[in-house]
Amino acid sequence: MWLDELPGGLAPRAALNGDLSVDVVVIGAGFTGLWTAYYLKTLDPSLSVLVIEREFVGFGASGRNGGWAVGELAAGIEKYARISSLEESLRLTRAVFDSVDEIGRVAAACGIDCGYAKGGTIRLARNKAQLSRQIAEVAHHHSLGFSDDDFRLLDPDDAREMCNATGVLGGIRFAHTAAVDPARLVTGLATACEDLGVVIVERTAAELVEPGSVRTDRGMVTASSVVQATEAYTCELEGQRRRMVPVYSRMIATEPLDQATLDEIGLHERPTFADDRYMVIYGQRTEDGRIAFGGRGVPYLFGSKIDPATEVRGDSHRLIHEALVDLFPVLNDVEITHRWGGVLGVSRDWTPFVRYDRASGIGEAGGYVGEGVAPSNLAGRTLAELIVGAETERTDLPWVGHQSRSWEPEPFRWLGIRGSRRIMAGADAAEDQGRQAKTAIRLSSWLRGS
Repeated sequence: MWLDELPGGLAPRAALNGDLSVDVVVIGAGFTGLWTAYYLKTLDPSLSVLVIEREFVGFGASGRNGGWAVGELAAGIEKYARISSLEESLRLTRAVFDSVDEIGRVAAACGIDCGYAKGGTIRLARNKAQLSRQIAEVAHHHSLGFSDDDFRLLDPDDAREMCNATGVLGGIRFAHTAAVDPARLVTGLATACEDLGVVIVERTAAELVEPGSVRTDRGMVTASSVVQATEAYTCELEGQRRRMVPVYSRMIATEPLDQATLDEIGLHERPTFADDRYMVIYGQRTEDGRIAFGGRGVPYLFGSKIDPATEVRGDSHRLIHEALVDLFPVLNDVEITHRWGGVLGVSRDWTPFVRYDRASGIGEAGGYVGEGVAPSNLAGRTLAELIVGAETERTDLPWVGHQSRSWEPEPFRWLGIRGSRRIMAGADAAEDQGRQAKTAIRLSSWLRGS
């Protein structure tokens, strides 16, 4: 839907034409790669920067996601505290908060019209177990020094005023989220990069990454620094199949809604919305008055296969539509104009990372587990600073240098990922029936390396 609605459509770019030598080559024209290129040229305009894209700008998750620029990392505060310290983990958390605002600042400065609206996120509690978790979560965050300006517990009336879904018992308002049109943001960012002198080539597939070079199907690129911003598609590079698994998420979008329907649903300040089930759902009210809504269906294909046919599976989209109508029955007869999907990248310990090895000149970032719109800005900014040798408040954050072990060989990773999904779905069903699911959650956390 985002790509279909782009004003003027997609403008194709040329492919690489033979061998080339540059200062920095970036693989992947999504958010991570383009933010890296953007900040490299702002830090050192003399650098020659080439971005290689196998398909077109925004082809992957950057052009297909839920449009949540959410200031959080999938691993959470406690995991990064174990890696470093609580103080450093909190510093990383604040830096991710700031990345939401940084996106808005850059979009305004570069004239990128991406429907940026910082309305926060409302996470609804729709059963007693979800409400109990939310009460404990807000108390915990407040004990760490956050306030209601960051995380605010909502009573049922306040929650329904923001998002008039069914079965609402309460909710959390998280302030550090902006709704965006991701395709307009990523294509606008590409134009901003080109205005700074970055060269972007499309229809050019990277095949092998080595220190100082990238072999593509269109020629060899040599460079002092190589940035791998391939996220879920990392598994398709030679020798890297088990470094990141591609996990599927799927979305639907309604037709533009009439004012009466929008008034009944709420979301007047365009907060993104979800509830606290384990099988994640996510939605937003778009700038043109649609509801764009997504979730997980069949999450993973054997052997880390990426298959375009899986993106439009009818059974998965039917489940997502049922979840949407369960939230908002008023949408039962509204036309669904778009159904789509794609893959997101997950490292073995579900921990997003930024890495740059000065000896080899290879940098990379990713593993966002579907929350990459805002963190990719921080990651790209940090990679650029590491490459030019700047020491900033970002270059020693605890996600910098983090290494995850490889995923298990098949069939073990298929069994683990599919098994974890079944466990989480079972936990949601138990909680909806008023039962506890502590054993299931502990088992799922162990499978996910938590």
